[in-house]
Amino acid sequence: MTAMTDRGGRTERERRTATRTRTGAGPSWLRPLAVTALGALFAVPLYVVLANTFKPGADIAPSPASLPTRPTLDNLRTVMDRPDHLFWVSLTNSLLVTTLSVILLTVLSSMLGHYLARTHSRWGRAATLVLLSGLMVPPQVILLPITHVLRDFHLMATVQGLVLFNVGYYVPFGVFVFAGFVRSIPVEMEEAAAIDGASPFTVFWRIVFPLLRPATASAVIFFGVWIWNDFIDPLVILGPGNGTTVTTGIYRAIGQYQADYGTVFGLMFLATLPVLVLYLALQRHFVRGLTSGATKG
Repeated sequence: MTAMTDRGGRTERERRTATRTRTGAGPSWLRPLAVTALGALFAVPLYVVLANTFKPGADIAPSPASLPTRPTLDNLRTVMDRPDHLFWVSLTNSLLVTTLSVILLTVLSSMLGHYLARTHSRWGRAATLVLLSGLMVPPQVILLPITHVLRDFHLMATVQGLVLFNVGYYVPFGVFVFAGFVRSIPVEMEEAAAIDGASPFTVFWRIVFPLLRPATASAVIFFGVWIWNDFIDPLVILGPGNGTTVTTGIYRAIGQYQADYGTVFGLMFLATLPVLVLYLALQRHFVRGLTSGATKG
């Protein structure tokens, strides 16, 4: 089969090479090398945790980056068999807070994102601007005023208070994700269902929400990782004496004058597993949920 040529007699490969030369693109091996180097950089913390989780505690401090020459499960047994049940209490609280927060965030963000995406009034645009401006505010900035509000409503040092804080802070991001995806869904589908007599509530939950699966997967992953890994907010809102999560549990495992590094790395390893399982279960929809609707109006 002969290669296709242009008027100048050049083949397709020669034209692509000339185009890369004109646009200043680098060699073909540069991009894979950069991606590999970046991936290795992000893999370093994971390697350190895995290596030290299965290493005797006495071997961690002298050589934290070395492979375990004497693999052991003692660190994991110590974590799960602690007399104060630190890991199990922390895991229960983290699962409860994360699950409640993610469910409420998904429901509220999807409904509000759908409403704002389909509303073209001045009020809708103003509400969208106010919500998106919340993405620029770090949680540490509003943490002190939030504690006063929670204290006034007797929600300080409670799981309900921490869940409400998470919902209020992360709703703007959820609205941003869902609104962008809703704009890629033809509005004629909703109009047809409304003509058939479906209520707005039915239209959303029976027609629109099933189509939001990729956006929901992306939002759930982000919400779950952020809330699961949060440290300062549970530490302040729950307080050290009223509850602990997996992140504050790692903090409590470190003593004032000494640290059991084996226990710390064991806690870190076990605390990472639920988030890893969540990502692996939803990764198929993750990228699609972020990119869909990006070029829509």
